[in-house]
Amino acid sequence: MEHGIFVSAAAGNDGPIAGSISNGAPWMLTVAAGTMDRAIRTTVRLGNGQEFNGESLYQPRNNTAGRPLPLVFPGRNGDPDARDCSTLVEAEVTGKVVLCESRTIDEHVEQGSTVSAYGGAGMILMNKAAEGYTTFADAHVLPASHVSYAAGSKIAAYIKSTPKPTATITFRGTVMGSSPAPSVAFFSSRGPNKASPGILKPDITGPGMNILAAWAPSDMHPEFVDDVSLTFFMESGTSMSTPHLSGIAAVIKSLHPSWSPAAIKSAIMTSSNTADHAGVPIKDEQYRRASFYSMGAGYVNPSRAVDPGLVYDLGTNEYIAYLCGLGLGDDGVKEITGRRIACAKLKAVTEAELNYPSLVVKLMSQPITVRRTVTNVGKANSVYTAVVDMPKDVSVVVRPPMLRFSRVNEKQSFTVTVRWNGAPAVAGAEGNLKWVSDEHVVRSPIVIPPAKAVA
Repeated sequence: MEHGIFVSAAAGNDGPIAGSISNGAPWMLTVAAGTMDRAIRTTVRLGNGQEFNGESLYQPRNNTAGRPLPLVFPGRNGDPDARDCSTLVEAEVTGKVVLCESRTIDEHVEQGSTVSAYGGAGMILMNKAAEGYTTFADAHVLPASHVSYAAGSKIAAYIKSTPKPTATITFRGTVMGSSPAPSVAFFSSRGPNKASPGILKPDITGPGMNILAAWAPSDMHPEFVDDVSLTFFMESGTSMSTPHLSGIAAVIKSLHPSWSPAAIKSAIMTSSNTADHAGVPIKDEQYRRASFYSMGAGYVNPSRAVDPGLVYDLGTNEYIAYLCGLGLGDDGVKEITGRRIACAKLKAVTEAELNYPSLVVKLMSQPITVRRTVTNVGKANSVYTAVVDMPKDVSVVVRPPMLRFSRVNEKQSFTVTVRWNGAPAVAGAEGNLKWVSDEHVVRSPIVIPPAKAVA
C-alpha cells in the first residue's frame, strides 16, 4: 500500500459465524463471497408431484435417475453418520436415489462417490440449517442435485409420509436470471473484525459462487478418473470473489493512474449495490436481509466504481496514526510497518476518526461525532447534498449538509453526529449516509454495533 500497490484479500470461508472475518486491516480491501443470477440447474421431482430446484455441474446424457426411482434417507432415524451418508448399507441404497445431508463444502463429491460405491443411482444433497439456500454446482460422479435446507427438509418429510417414496432428477443446464440474486454465500466470513471492531469488515462482496476458474494443467482432481487434468474448474469461496475485485481495481487504476489504493477502495465501496436484481435488499444465505457485517458496503458495481464522484482518501501517515491509536505500542507498530515509529510524537487517531468509507459508531447514551474528508474526483463544479437513511430511533446530523466543489481534487470535510432518539437499542442499527449530486450517489454504511457484539 505504501508503494501504491492495491491489496485485495479474502474475507475467509468460516461463515456464517459472527466475528470470523480474516484479513481485516483497513489498508486492505476485504472481500466477501456472493452468488450470481446463474444456476447450473437440476430439478428434483417427488412422487407426490412436488418439485425442487438444485444444482450440479455433472449433467450426463445417460441419466440413471431420470425416471422415478425409490427414494431413501439413511439418516431418518437420527444417526448423524447415516444422515451425511458416511455409513451406508448396500441393500438399503442400491438402485435408489439417496438423500444425504451436506458435510463440509469440500466433501460433496466424496459423498456422492460413497453413494455410488454402495450402488446408489442418484443423490440429493441437502444443506444443513446454517447453510440455508447456498447451493454448489459440484462435479459429481453420479446424477445429483444439491438443494437448500428448506427443500431438503420437505423432501425428508415426504419420505416419512409415504411407504414408497420416489424421486426423479432432471438436468436443465445453465439457467440465467435465477432469483434472488445476488445473495451472500453461507460460508463467507462475517464481521465484526475482532482485531479492530471499529472498522467495518468485510468491505465489499463480489461473485464467489460456482466460478469457472483457471487451474494449473498439472493440478489433478481426485474426484475424476485417474490421470485427468483440467485447465478450468468450477470453484466457490472468497478466494474466487477476491480476484474479481482485484481485476476491477486494476481497471480503475488504468483509468485513474494517480489514484491511491485508498481512493480506489473508496470508489468500489461507495458505489456498490445494496439491492439485488429485483430491486429489493440483498439477502444472506437464509434469505434474510443481509447485514453490513455479512456483505460489507454492498455488492460490487464495476460500471459505477470507475466514476464515483467523491472518494475518501488515506495515506501511510493516517494508517500509522490509526495503529498507534489501537494501543499496540511502538514495537507493535514496528512489527506491522517494518520501521521504528514513536507513537508518543504522533497524534494518534481512533478507529472512528480514520477517514474510512464506512462508519462504525459505538453509540451508548451520549451522542458521538466523527469527522470525514472527501475528495472531488468528478466534475469541477459539483454540489452534493447529504441524505441519511437510518431507523427512526437513530438521529444523524451532517454538518455542513451540502458540499460545493469548484475544482477537481478539491477536499472538503464534514462531521456526522449520531445519537439515539430515546433509549439505546440493544440490537444496534444500520443505515447509510449518501452524498447525492445530479450525477452521483456516494454511499457510506453507518453501523451501530449491537450492545453485545463480538469483541
